Amino acid sequence: MNLTHYCMNTLHKYMLLLLCCIPVLAWSQQKITGVVTENATGMPIPGANVLIDGTTQGTTTDFNGNYEINVNTGAVLEFSYIGFVTQKITVGSATTINVVLIEDTQQLEEVIVVGYGSEKKTEVTGTINKISTEDFNKGPIVSADQLITGKIAGVSVTSGGGAPGESQSIVIRGQGSLTLASSPLIVVDGIPLDTGSVGGSRNVLDFINPNDIESMTVLKDASSTAIYGSRAANGVIMITTKKGKGKKLKFNYAGSTTLYTPTRYVDVMNADQFRTFVNQNGNAAAIARLGNSDTDWQKEIYTDAIGFEHSLSAMGNVKDKMPVRASLAYSDHDGILKTDNFSRVTGSLNLRPYLFNDHLKIELNGRAMYTENTFANRGAIGSAVDFDPTQSVFGGPDEVANYWGWYNGTIQNNLAPTNPVALLNLYKDTSEVRRFIGSAKFDYKLHFFPDLTATVNVGLDQSNSHGRAITSELMPSSQLDWNGSLTSYRNNTKNSLFDGYLTYAKDFNKNSITAVAGYSYQKFEYDNSSYNSENEEDGNVFRFVDKSRNVLLSYFGRATYSYDNRYVLKVTFRADASSKLNPNDRWGYFPAASVAWNIDQENFLQKSNFISTLKLRAGYGEIGNVNGLGDYLFLTNYTQSQSTAFYQLGTDGSGNPQYYVTYRPEEINENLRWEIGKTLDVGVDFGLFNDRVTGSVSAYLKKTENLISYVNVDPFTNFSNGINDNIGDMENKGIEVELNVTPIQTEDFTWRIGYNLAINNNEITNLPVPVDTGGINGGTGNTIQIHQKGYAPYSFYVYKQVYDTNGRPIEGAYVDRNGDNIINDDDRYIYKDPYADVIMGLNTNLNYKNWDLSVVTRASIGNYAYNNMASSKSHVIRATENNILTNLHTDYYNTQFNSLTDTNLLSDYYIQEASFFKIDNITLGYTLKSFIKGINRFRMYGSIQNVATITDYDGLDPEINGGIDNNFYPRPRSFVFGVNVDF
Repeated sequence: MNLTHYCMNTLHKYMLLLLCCIPVLAWSQQKITGVVTENATGMPIPGANVLIDGTTQGTTTDFNGNYEINVNTGAVLEFSYIGFVTQKITVGSATTINVVLIEDTQQLEEVIVVGYGSEKKTEVTGTINKISTEDFNKGPIVSADQLITGKIAGVSVTSGGGAPGESQSIVIRGQGSLTLASSPLIVVDGIPLDTGSVGGSRNVLDFINPNDIESMTVLKDASSTAIYGSRAANGVIMITTKKGKGKKLKFNYAGSTTLYTPTRYVDVMNADQFRTFVNQNGNAAAIARLGNSDTDWQKEIYTDAIGFEHSLSAMGNVKDKMPVRASLAYSDHDGILKTDNFSRVTGSLNLRPYLFNDHLKIELNGRAMYTENTFANRGAIGSAVDFDPTQSVFGGPDEVANYWGWYNGTIQNNLAPTNPVALLNLYKDTSEVRRFIGSAKFDYKLHFFPDLTATVNVGLDQSNSHGRAITSELMPSSQLDWNGSLTSYRNNTKNSLFDGYLTYAKDFNKNSITAVAGYSYQKFEYDNSSYNSENEEDGNVFRFVDKSRNVLLSYFGRATYSYDNRYVLKVTFRADASSKLNPNDRWGYFPAASVAWNIDQENFLQKSNFISTLKLRAGYGEIGNVNGLGDYLFLTNYTQSQSTAFYQLGTDGSGNPQYYVTYRPEEINENLRWEIGKTLDVGVDFGLFNDRVTGSVSAYLKKTENLISYVNVDPFTNFSNGINDNIGDMENKGIEVELNVTPIQTEDFTWRIGYNLAINNNEITNLPVPVDTGGINGGTGNTIQIHQKGYAPYSFYVYKQVYDTNGRPIEGAYVDRNGDNIINDDDRYIYKDPYADVIMGLNTNLNYKNWDLSVVTRASIGNYAYNNMASSKSHVIRATENNILTNLHTDYYNTQFNSLTDTNLLSDYYIQEASFFKIDNITLGYTLKSFIKGINRFRMYGSIQNVATITDYDGLDPEINGGIDNNFYPRPRSFVFGVNVDF
């Protein structure tokens, strides 16, 4: 009994203890609520992860950053979100835990926008460069492409001249074609832009305010660009604009004033030199034509100019439910060539509502632009070089506004240059351009299958422009009945886009899979018309209408597999059908594959104090190209005859000849096919000392097959003596190096250095027949460049000059290369090309307390230029022939050539090395924070653009797009003062 009593008593005690513990256990698990916000702005973070540490249990925050979770007391909650430092908090007695996440600047760079989605930096397998706001070039930035000049290895950005808003030539990894466009595809917020220009516009990118741009990502290799198919044959530049963020509405004002000033002029004789020359070399009649003035005609047409920029933006959150950003900007810039002006108004709006507990994300973008251009008459540039410096600006007949010139009465000698000041003042070329780009993107994460997201992206890029060029009846003219002229045009373009695709993303254990598959339809429509009063007076067609449309239809897919964040495999495929090609050759199929190994994630490197990042990558891809090809060249087009080519057939009732308009067929090629570029790319990305030193080395080999070129054809085989045809192959190969170093990083002082280098070699590997190109001034129909197998495209094709013992070129003396004792085209040879063997960029940024200093420099090594200004304007006879006086280039003192012959013009003497080192920009700024109530940040800065150029080139500027230096609009030096205010 005692034993039984003891057992029962013990069991009773345990049951009492258990009953006591039940409520304790029940109360130890409690409901925790709170809100997760970001430190910088206080804005809630939707979609942040809230996990119970050590488990897979957790939740995510809603649109307003709120969360709710049941958890045991003493457990640890882990709060995380991409781009922010993860926080861990132990649960105590408090039932509300609010968390503020701090931005992780290193993690922020790990998400990169790519075609149809984004990737973590660790999953990037191709050669991709991202430049963000803090890294952009400073100074008088009018167009977006100027932001990255000299910043990225292998990306060459060259302006067409010094006019405000001048177009830029962007080439990635060398020339990609002979006759098609070699410029990259530009994608703005998911909308691929048309590769052509907008009529009346200076630059295809002048529709966007540079202050609206958040980042620019450059995709270089085929494995990265293949997802965009044929449009990406020459690389891709993805522009991401700034989006709304922050809890409260905040404003920013940016304004600047720029002074543009000419720096150099073409070296021609001054008045005294020219008088001496004419007195020594001219006859009595020529000497009698000399004037008594001392006019520097280049200084008459160039002047200091002023530019203004004003930009106001607002961003924040509407009632904590919709991130929004809006901006309005105004630009007004005069050119250093008198009468030149560019003005622009831009406005943008971005909305990003999230619905259905963040399952539906919407992004709405609208961007509008209005520009007014006054284009100065660039004929004044050449005329100022030619015009007699002993004459005055005025002093001619009143019937031609009293401008001095070479007249017979009021009729100008038809071989004489026109007074350059008259060319500017009596000619007015203006345009207005309106452009709208809008997009709506819908991302829906399926409720019943959250690993799958359906995306629809629709876009519209529409522009219309109107321009006219009016030449006054007072303009000096060689026409007896001259009464002025008018040409005008209207251009309407429409680029419509529809993208629909599915994205599957799944992480399980150490594996990660992302797959994208979709459809794209893009239509380009053009409606252009023009009028020419001169054609109307001559009885020719004076109103011209051209309507055209081409369509690109595509299917695409991409799959990425990552294991343990170490090994990455990616495959891409795109099928494009372009209406520019005949139905039998319309479809092109473009595959790509790439791999990467994140070595820094291996166990043997994870604890390394020296190597913080190390990745090996390799990829191969094929991409087609028809960019820049005319529409429907596989169909016959007809052109109406001019008045001088009417056909006479019979007579009218009075016996007069009856003339009829005829129509002639244009050339046709029914067999045009895609150019195909096949690229192999390998590289290594590295970071040392906790990424205080980062960089990459890449090597590539690109072979382009079926190059399209304009070639001669046999008589009677077509409607022309030449057609566009697939006839050749080309090879590009090179190495790129990028290095970024932070030598000093303290609380008060930071010093960063960026360096990039690119070595590139272009070679035509197959071309049955050489193709002449590169027209020049002087003579008739002369060309200085050639496409030929075994050489770079656009290589110079010249005679080898013979020199005397003093090193002076001997006129008419050239090397008889084939030994037949005759100097003719058979003795010409290929000598150099306009493309640099090496391009480099070096920039540095220093921040000391409130001060900041940035310096941007560039170098180009191995590029050559043909000095056409010297070759066509430096021979004796030119100065006094045709009963006029024409100024000479001072290169005459080096050559003393007597006459302009084809052989003189094509001498290799005029092919000059144009390597250069440029200090592009120096900017000094000072920033004050919260120094006045309501103003959070105030920065003022001064900047100098085009600071200095070091070169041995004798011409105006060694940086000549295409390599032929002729009538170049000089780049000015710019002095900028600006402010940037956050309030």
